[in-house]
Amino acid sequence: MIVLPPLDTLRDIFGQTRAIAVVGLSPKMERPSNRVARYLVRAGFRVIPVNPGHDRLLGLRCYPRLAEVPVPVDLVDIFRGREHVLPIVEEAVAIGARAVWMQEGIVNEEAARLARAHGLAVVMDRCLMTDHQAWLTTVSR
Repeated sequence: MIVLPPLDTLRDIFGQTRAIAVVGLSPKMERPSNRVARYLVRAGFRVIPVNPGHDRLLGLRCYPRLAEVPVPVDLVDIFRGREHVLPIVEEAVAIGARAVWMQEGIVNEEAARLARAHGLAVVMDRCLMTDHQAWLTTVSR
């Protein structure tokens, strides 16, 4: 059985999210970041790749950092080690994102406190794809 984050949090995140910046998106199809991003595209979200080593990923324009994304970002999905999370969250706050999602295995309490202090929803150590699928099942009942 999957234990979801609070349904209010998921409702707020998924109900208001259209554009998702995937920070640390890998070009390798077998990597979790690539699988999750492809799922998000299929689920109807606007995916914005963020990875300084690439110009395009998944056929989409890729940006070196969040601050260079020219469109509003609702959710920042983080696929970077915990030691890289705080600067990413600082950029998420600066660009006006509404939420940050730290993928499975990623926990950074300092970054989470900063995000929450600026009104961002925070999910840590969870897979966005898995939780979105489970949430869809929950709300369709």
